Amino acid sequence: MSETAIEFQGVVAGYKDFMILNELSFQARSGAITLLLGPNGAGKSTVLKTLFGLLKVRQGKILLHGEDITHSSARELLARGIAFVPQGRNLFGQLTVYQNLELGGITLGMKTTHERIPEVLDRFPRLKERLHSQASTLSGGEQKQLEIGRALLLRPSVLLIDEPSIGLSPQIVAGVFELLRQLTAQGLTVLMVEQNVNSALKISDDALALASGTCVLHKPAAELLLDPNIERLFLGAGLPAEESSAAV
Repeated sequence: MSETAIEFQGVVAGYKDFMILNELSFQARSGAITLLLGPNGAGKSTVLKTLFGLLKVRQGKILLHGEDITHSSARELLARGIAFVPQGRNLFGQLTVYQNLELGGITLGMKTTHERIPEVLDRFPRLKERLHSQASTLSGGEQKQLEIGRALLLRPSVLLIDEPSIGLSPQIVAGVFELLRQLTAQGLTVLMVEQNVNSALKISDDALALASGTCVLHKPAAELLLDPNIERLFLGAGLPAEESSAAV
């Protein structure tokens, strides 16, 4: 059994006075892809934002490899090896691919960033071909590659990624998922939110189902893929009471 990379202990968090996470507790294994699933409003994206220090923890603790990071800032978490690829497009459209990569490594300093950019481009040959093109002219798949590549400049130990398949063709999505599998084989820990549940489960190691900001099920992804309750979990009907209480 892999060691625990991320642990939430009774975390309460949300927006202003509206709490989304309600004493949420779970663990994510090191070097594994853990998929967060559940209906809209269940708290999936809020988990990533809270873990990355974008939302305040009102109660409970968050641990990274056993160390308390509950009140760390996003900058401090970057330094600790956590990178976040949020939902949607988060690029500087008028800047080139190379300039976007430079900005991605701003916390590293330019010398280190310039040394690392070639290793990112080796993973994404298409970005190398379009190195001096404006980011706004890239296809959706190329833009997603650039976002992930920018995060990888930091050589993170933990990657948080929110809905990577949005707006992408099935072929491009398959390529993104394959990259995530390759990265975890090299030791990266991935915590992912993804609407394409069946495809995501096929490449994930573990799956957590959330409902109303709490964990209602935690299983190996391969088992959940065969679970007849998967559609009800994703669409929001929830688990039968006896299964929910047994799964937490």
